[in-house]
Parts: sequence; C-alpha cells; structure tokens
Amino acid sequence: MSDSGNNNPSITPLKILIVEDTPVQALRFKSLLESNGCEVYWADTGGSGLAIAQRQKFDLFILDIELPDTNGFEVCRQLKANPALKDTPVIMLTTHDHADDVSQGLDLGATDYIPKDIFAEAVLVETIKYMTNQ
Repeated sequence: MSDSGNNNPSITPLKILIVEDTPVQALRFKSLLESNGCEVYWADTGGSGLAIAQRQKFDLFILDIELPDTNGFEVCRQLKANPALKDTPVIMLTTHDHADDVSQGLDLGATDYIPKDIFAEAVLVETIKYMTNQ
C-alpha cells in the first residue's frame, strides 16, 4: 500500500478483493486499506466474490467465513483450485477463531488467519506489510 497523500504509514499499492457480507465491517476494512493506498473491491457473497475474482486480477483476497450463500472456506478452496488464482494470497478475516477453524483455513491454502477483534485492523495492515516486504 502506498502513501496516497495522507500521513499514514504506507505499504505497496495492492489491488484487494474483500469478500464480507456485513456492510459496516466491509466498509471499515475497505476504508482502512484505501487510506493506505490500496485499490479495494468488495463482494458481499462468496459467489459474487468468485465471479469478480475470475474477471479481474487481484494481489490479495480477504475472506470472511460466514457468508450468505456459501462460506469462506469453500471460497478459499475454489480460489486455490483455480490455476489462474491459486497463487494469489488469501487472508481469512473472521470472528471464527477456534483452533479447528484456523487449521481448516490454513489447510485450504490461506496465507494467514486473522480474528476480528480489537486488534484486527492493525494486524491486517501489519500482515500485508510483512507479505509485501515493506
């Protein structure tokens, strides 16, 4: 994410797709990432997220687990099964923070698993910085 004229710390510019069904949360994370110079797209269902992912090239996918039409685990599985998308990193960003959920997400190919808690925003930005070596 790069500096977009603000005083926030910056990380390399990335094109990110957030798949999150709760508008308030999606817009909060979208705003956070855009303030760090990212180009952010949002899908509110797993199906629409997969469709968008197949039409455009993204540098990163951020997935919630609870979605109205499927779940983030299945979306991650389908992304990783697609040869054109399999190398794109996936971050699971969710309230599901049980060890079994974390293991399942990572086993399906997620790069990282971030619980939605009071630290989620800071952890998300730092994780992306680390992933992009900034």
